[in-house]
Amino acid sequence: MKVLLYTENEKLNRKSGLGKAIQHQKQSLDYENIEYTTNLKDDYDILLINTWFIKSYFVAKKAKKLGKKVIYYAHSTEEDYKNGFILANQTSKIVKKQLIRCYSLGDVILTPTPYSKRLLEGYKGLENKKIYALSNGINTEFLKKDKKLGKMFRDKYNIKDDEKVIISIGLYIERKGILDFVELAKKMPEYKFIWFGYSPLIASPRKIRKAVKTKLPNLIFAGYAEREMIKAALSGCDLYLYLTKEETEGIPIVEACSCKTKALIRDIPVFSDWLKDGVNVYKAKSMPEFEKKIKSILNGELKDLTKEAYKVAKERDQKVIAKRLKYIIETLK
Repeated sequence: MKVLLYTENEKLNRKSGLGKAIQHQKQSLDYENIEYTTNLKDDYDILLINTWFIKSYFVAKKAKKLGKKVIYYAHSTEEDYKNGFILANQTSKIVKKQLIRCYSLGDVILTPTPYSKRLLEGYKGLENKKIYALSNGINTEFLKKDKKLGKMFRDKYNIKDDEKVIISIGLYIERKGILDFVELAKKMPEYKFIWFGYSPLIASPRKIRKAVKTKLPNLIFAGYAEREMIKAALSGCDLYLYLTKEETEGIPIVEACSCKTKALIRDIPVFSDWLKDGVNVYKAKSMPEFEKKIKSILNGELKDLTKEAYKVAKERDQKVIAKRLKYIIETLK
């Protein structure tokens, strides 16, 4: 059994959440000794495809004609496409049609959470497809709190021992909560706010470009960071703040759970099945509630939930996900 792992424009996606997911898929296949190739010219039995663009559609279409089995990874939905780059809302219906066109070619569809599974099941054309909720997974062995790296992070950004620092991770898009992040930095000058992540500002609406160019003594846009720096930041910060408004999963919060980093997230449907307010993370809905809970967490007034959060990460460890992926692949033999 040989898998063709295909991602259109993989190099361009390297720095995104999709890029991480693809690396984790490769690791999963390696863990379970499943032979795979990324070369379209190689022979294969099962196509595992990650993208929904035009070339991806024809790759999947050809695989079907050749009698190959297709596993389509549904990383995207119309809902998480909205409030992204310029014209995203105006083109979301067109994108939804293309998503359905592609995903419908799958013998099975994989999507990261029960929430995104429910969304896809509600799309006309996918009602009768076999859809599995399977996390993109993380490497909990790598993502462990590291005090030395945490100190390196604080030194790099000139954070004093008695200063509180709040981080977030995401592209420069409205959906990720970047506008609220800047607003909270304005309202809470006593804390340092650092945003990790990058996307070309030329593709962002004016209000996002303006937000990223905000000049505040307590606000830093650190740009894209390799995984070692993300681990350092999660190890050295005092709070991970996840203001995202829509996700199919939201891997950064799983990474924070793995590093036992205190976390405050927006209370949105994607998290309802597995992240519980006051149990393994804290949640908020409004800006006043975010302000209040940030202060309560950083002042030590709220219980430390990081041990329970770590259990969430362990359930999504790459080796656990690898076994589930192998099971799904074997059902297609």
